[in-house]
Amino acid sequence: MTADLGLKPDFLTIGKAIAGGIPTGTFGMTQAIAESIKSMVELEIIDTGGIGGTLAGNALSLASMRATLTQVLTQENFVHMIDLGTRWSDGVDAAIQEFNLPWTCNRLGARGEYMFGKVAPITGADANDAGDFELEQYIHLRMLNDGFLITPFHNMALMCPDTTAADVDAHTKAFHTMCAELVS
Repeated sequence: MTADLGLKPDFLTIGKAIAGGIPTGTFGMTQAIAESIKSMVELEIIDTGGIGGTLAGNALSLASMRATLTQVLTQENFVHMIDLGTRWSDGVDAAIQEFNLPWTCNRLGARGEYMFGKVAPITGADANDAGDFELEQYIHLRMLNDGFLITPFHNMALMCPDTTAADVDAHTKAFHTMCAELVS
């Protein structure tokens, strides 16, 4: 997404996604940011809890990162995953509009998420206000009973290289049916 959107971040952090879900993390920065940090910190090596260490740099994590970067997070796979993410989000949006629900669907590449507010949240406070615990619990259980595990703690789906259009269409059908029942 960074390249597709022409972004040039000064600082980048990434966690489990870079290793296919295995606990790890990494960060990078521009030379200017690195020089600024170096000018404020006298120690070259410092062990600060919470910024990595044994759990982030072990052999399994590193092997998982290599496999993910070379075999999963490829340009070809991203095209496929983003297309399916768009298809998934379009299906969610269609049901939201058809049943006039005060919800929205956030989209970012291969990711889609239903939120409970007419307008997509901009701030963390907005996102918090768009939560509905009981409704989320219902949706998670309902979709699980229909064969779909929605990401815990929110209502997100991530497309992967093995996701198919049939998978997305089946979710769209189940989501549509659920929405129809909610408003009936």
